[in-house]
Amino acid sequence: MELKTKIHAEDGKQELLITREFELPLELLFKAYIEPEIVEQWMGTKVLKLENKNHGSYQFETTDQMGNKHGFSGVIHELVMNRKITRTFEMENANFGPQLEFLEFEKLTDDSGDHQSKLSMHIVYRSVTLRDQILQLPFAQGINMAHNRLQKIMNTIK
Repeated sequence: MELKTKIHAEDGKQELLITREFELPLELLFKAYIEPEIVEQWMGTKVLKLENKNHGSYQFETTDQMGNKHGFSGVIHELVMNRKITRTFEMENANFGPQLEFLEFEKLTDDSGDHQSKLSMHIVYRSVTLRDQILQLPFAQGINMAHNRLQKIMNTIK
């Protein structure tokens, strides 16, 4: 099965470019990233804090199959409604360190006039080695599964 979320990792660079087109209006796609109740559903995580503003912060927590809790947090450096989110992301108790994420949201319209949207994520890691370690994890499958859930959940909200 082809993965709908595309990941481009250029050799020798410490970044990833991730793109996904959704069959959703731009406003609904953006809402999926800023509404705590929706974030919890598609990410499969608990939102402890989500301050959607410039210089805001967020904190998420997930529980694995063994019952262990894992935290994720970051700072939202810039938020422009329906256009972009610039933030850091860090997994607690992991050796990966923080990463810088640039999320851009774009309105698309297909030939039938249906509203579609595109998410482009530019993620920068501290080093090429670190980026390559992330790619060794089931990263591509995980982000595809999450984006598939996002599409399905937001289809019910349309």
